[in-house]
Amino acid sequence: MENNAHPSSRAEFQALDKTLPFKGPEAIDRECLQCFEYEYADKRIGENTEIVTTTDEFTSVCPFSGLPDFARVTISYTPNRHCIELRSLKYYLMSYRDVGIWYEHLVNRMLEDLVAAAKPKRMDIVIECNPRGGLSSTVSAAYDEEAS
Repeated sequence: MENNAHPSSRAEFQALDKTLPFKGPEAIDRECLQCFEYEYADKRIGENTEIVTTTDEFTSVCPFSGLPDFARVTISYTPNRHCIELRSLKYYLMSYRDVGIWYEHLVNRMLEDLVAAAKPKRMDIVIECNPRGGLSSTVSAAYDEEAS
């Protein structure tokens, strides 16, 4: 078989300047977030409780191409008077599914929304992005009630 029997990929395929449709950050549903009263808010034993919630199922889309992005999201917080109800958190996270947003903006938007809903003593959000083009990124943001 000759070397030129099959055209190279470069000749056979062309770059497709495509963008898939996606929504803007206004589609993020912060209104679905619900909290419940933290029973140990005024008790010494509950003052340093840390709640850590993690999901490997987070998706949003690239705001340039509309292609899906996948990430692990870890939310850690010390409650003040409220805890985030997990079902509502799942709906909130799912509302990002078709939203075109940079991870550097996403982590801060998520922190802003969750702090507004739960008013914790402190909160950290870490987003570990799945590799793209051999590069992986981890983006984090933190809130501390005392530093505000």
